[in-house]
Amino acid sequence: MKKALFIVALVATAFCANAQVNIQEQYDFNREHLTTTLEMFKMDDWGSTFFFTDIYHPDKLNGPTGYYTEIARGLNFWQNTKLGALSAHVEWNGGQFASNAWLFGAEYLLHSKDYRYTLTLEVLYKRISGQKDLDKMDPAVRPWDKVSDVPLQFTIVWGCADIFGAKGLTFSGFADFWWENCAWTDPEGNTTKTSCVFISEPQLWYNIGSLFGCPNLNIGGEVEFAYNFAGGWRSDLEFHKNKGLTVAPAAGIKWNF
Repeated sequence: MKKALFIVALVATAFCANAQVNIQEQYDFNREHLTTTLEMFKMDDWGSTFFFTDIYHPDKLNGPTGYYTEIARGLNFWQNTKLGALSAHVEWNGGQFASNAWLFGAEYLLHSKDYRYTLTLEVLYKRISGQKDLDKMDPAVRPWDKVSDVPLQFTIVWGCADIFGAKGLTFSGFADFWWENCAWTDPEGNTTKTSCVFISEPQLWYNIGSLFGCPNLNIGGEVEFAYNFAGGWRSDLEFHKNKGLTVAPAAGIKWNF
């Protein structure tokens, strides 16, 4: 019930804010299930707000199983100065079966004159939940002393509209790199540890609806490149984790409101 109310609150906030909102439905070919994504971005006099929430559908009979959300606020009270491209950044990440984290730092926006091409660079202090639980454990048995040895995350976000001169073709995405201690156990019971995580999800969308009077409709998808990333739900309702590099393509539709 709490999950449903949270998602409804995000939707209501997005529409009331008169923001750029879209909803995506993509099929993940590796995990063999659908993922619904609600995404919003809005500029205002004090900066910008961005959020997305992923809702996973590995259980075809009983509805969604799991979700993940990120909410970020860029604070910029000096937009009309020489430092207008630089903003303070506050962010929260978390969800069901995912580590919760607070991030604080700075972001810098690069863009073309018409804003068709944008690139945002972020340097963030990242505080991942779980440190208090580790501190309570017996030092002789706990897997490591800190959740993260280096509490930092580096992020880039990009957007390119009408690429290759094709009107309606958009290339966008993000890449995150951060330090987080993780343990991985193979089928033989051997456990290894890693200390850093990388994930990138480049997306390519084409506004196919513009060809027949429905400009809200887009087709396309994404490819997730991940290194030591927690993973996600499979169609057999098992939550899996992957050590090393994984590549997960997905395809579907997007509706811009």
